[in-house]
Amino acid sequence: MENVEYDVLLDEFKKILKSKGLKYTSQRENMLKYLYHQEGHSTPDEINDALKKMDSGASIGIATVYRTLNLLEESGMVTSISLGAEGKKFELANKPHHDHMICKTCGKIIEFQDDTIENRQIKIAKEHNFKLSSHLMQLYGTCSDCQKNK
Repeated sequence: MENVEYDVLLDEFKKILKSKGLKYTSQRENMLKYLYHQEGHSTPDEINDALKKMDSGASIGIATVYRTLNLLEESGMVTSISLGAEGKKFELANKPHHDHMICKTCGKIIEFQDDTIENRQIKIAKEHNFKLSSHLMQLYGTCSDCQKNK
């Protein structure tokens, strides 16, 4: 049994699908469930593999996973982190705002939130008479585990 927050997400998802002329399917719902319960960020391939394990009787093609992720991202229900040639990793956009540190060695993504950085960005936007609507901060480097292994 899911909770009220999930039910609201599911209703919104169904509206988005309908507005785009796409069918609501259990496979697409399983994709939303997976993202809802997932703690970190996932590639389309990881999502596809997880969906196959969730419901071995149902088949979902990787193209459907990509199309659904693109639709969810366009609608603001998921966010992505671009990893360049490695593609994107996705997460549900129901978390409070946060930024990311990405390890260039192992791909680990560390989420963080810093009020000083957030306030400074708002101040800079005001100084330039710029109406800030959103931002994305990604810091790239080497995580502590990879530093130890060098």
